[in-house]
Amino acid sequence: MEFYTLLRQFADSWMMLFLLSFFIGVVIWAFRPGSTRVYRDTANIPFRHDDAPAPAGPADAAAKKEAKA
Repeated sequence: MEFYTLLRQFADSWMMLFLLSFFIGVVIWAFRPGSTRVYRDTANIPFRHDDAPAPAGPADAAAKKEAKA
């Protein structure tokens, strides 16, 4: 039996079964009951400082100096 044929049979049977079970495991992990709070908190990161702008960093200060000149 050739090496390619052996790899092809392995990919068609066991590897497909492994990848399918891995995919189902990832989906179950993502939709588990305790993860809603974590995902909601991560989704709201851009809106945490909605009432005040982020503090100016060194890049903002350099851009303001160039704009004045």
